[in-house]
Amino acid sequence: MTNDLALWNKVQNGDTSSLKVLHSRYYYPMVVFVKKNYPNTNGLEELVSDCFIKLWTKRHEIIIDRSVKAYLFLMLRNQLIDNFRKKKWGIQIDLSSIPDVPSDETIEELDDYARLYIALEKIPEQRRRILELAIFESHSYAEIAIKLEISINTVKTQIGRAYRFLKEELDPKAL
Repeated sequence: MTNDLALWNKVQNGDTSSLKVLHSRYYYPMVVFVKKNYPNTNGLEELVSDCFIKLWTKRHEIIIDRSVKAYLFLMLRNQLIDNFRKKKWGIQIDLSSIPDVPSDETIEELDDYARLYIALEKIPEQRRRILELAIFESHSYAEIAIKLEISINTVKTQIGRAYRFLKEELDPKAL
C-alpha cells in the first residue's frame, strides 16, 4: 500500500491514477463523517467530491508535508463552513458546532462505517429500503409490510438476505 505523501507527490506531478487511489481511500470515510454530523442534509457527496476536484485543480499551490488524510478532512470542514455561511442548504447552524478535523483513530472508525455504507449501497433498492425501515426507523415487520404493500414473509425473507449479504461482504476474514 503506497504511502499517502508519495501518492500526493505523484498527484502534484499530474498523475491521475494516484488521485484515484486517494479518492478511493478517503471518499467514503469523508462522506460518512459529514453524514454522521448532518444526516438530513442533501448534497454532501457532492461536497466531498468538490474537495477532490479542488485538490486536483490546485495541486500546484497546495503544500502537504504531513498528512494528506488530515488535509482532506480540513478541506472538507472548510467546505462545510463555506456552504453554511452561504446558506446553500437553507438551514441555520452555529458554525462553532462544526466538528474539528477528526483524529486518525476517528478516521479509522469512519473507515469501518464507510465499508458498511459501501456494502449497503450494493444491496438492491427494495431490500435496502426494507432493511433501513427495520433498523434505522425501528419499524416492525408488520409495519414495513403495510407501508410497502408486501407480505410479512417477504419482509422477513428480504431482511434475512440483506443480513446474509452484509455478513459476507463485511467478513473480516475476507480482507
